[in-house]
Amino acid sequence: MDKDLTYRFFNALIILAVVTFVIFSCDTGATEMKQQEHTSKEEVKDTVLNASPVKKKEPEIIMTYKVDSLPTRAVVDSFKNRFSKEEQHLIFALNRMDAWRLDAGDKLVIPDTVTGYLMDYSPFPKQLEILDSIPKTVLINQRIQGIALYEGGKLVRWGPVSSGKRSTPTPNGLFYGNYKARKKVSTINPDWLMPYYFNFMNFEGVGVHEYSMPGYPASHACVRLRKEDATYVYDWAQQWKLDKRGQVIERNGTPFMVFGKYDYENPFPWLKMAEDPKNNFLTPAERDTLKNYVAKYFKDERNFAKPEPPAGEIALPLGTEIETIQ
Repeated sequence: MDKDLTYRFFNALIILAVVTFVIFSCDTGATEMKQQEHTSKEEVKDTVLNASPVKKKEPEIIMTYKVDSLPTRAVVDSFKNRFSKEEQHLIFALNRMDAWRLDAGDKLVIPDTVTGYLMDYSPFPKQLEILDSIPKTVLINQRIQGIALYEGGKLVRWGPVSSGKRSTPTPNGLFYGNYKARKKVSTINPDWLMPYYFNFMNFEGVGVHEYSMPGYPASHACVRLRKEDATYVYDWAQQWKLDKRGQVIERNGTPFMVFGKYDYENPFPWLKMAEDPKNNFLTPAERDTLKNYVAKYFKDERNFAKPEPPAGEIALPLGTEIETIQ
């Protein structure tokens, strides 16, 4: 009897151990599956969020301005002490003048925030849809004395200009970059040297070039630029392409669109930004003018590459290619 009881007790212990093991294993497996399932869901959720983050549209920043009067030399010196050389360079660009011209009695428009980056203060839109289909475009707005360079409708640079004075105004219109010269002597006065000259009116001899910036329109019809802007345009814009004889324009250069009318009777237009920060932005009338220029651009076949004639055929010159260059 004792042996039989011991045998049964031993078997009961073995069965209990097996059942306990099975139950524990099932619970553990279920817990692990739940943990894996939970982790998997979180990983998928995070992956989806990371793959397509919500992009917030950056708000348009409108700079504000004030006008500082500099009645005395002491106030001029105070201005120079308030701003660094880099900040002064930006302020003088906004006032369309060279730093050495600053004198007692002058007024300057000064932004409330000086970032040191001129593009932050552009009166031209960052994107101009009407220029999207044109590889490169030069805009010269005489009303605000500013130049803008666009690539496929995107603003890549802008700066101040000094266009023709009242007696010798710069003509408005759609023109094209013709030829350029590292240094060109003026035909009006041989003492005038025009560095980084880029012509856009061949017969009239009008172009853009580096020259002194007085803070108002002062040239003899050309468009004056700061050195950094003149060198940029010189390297960036494209010249015309002539035939082998150099007499016929086969392909126009970069379009130069000159527009706007400067008001010689009233204060400088950039000073008005103290009252209205958007005062120097493009007006509806100016946008309409640019639309007309763009329409004219697309009608000129010399703005596009000619298709190659089929083998055995001769391509006849277009009627617009009889213009000669003298």
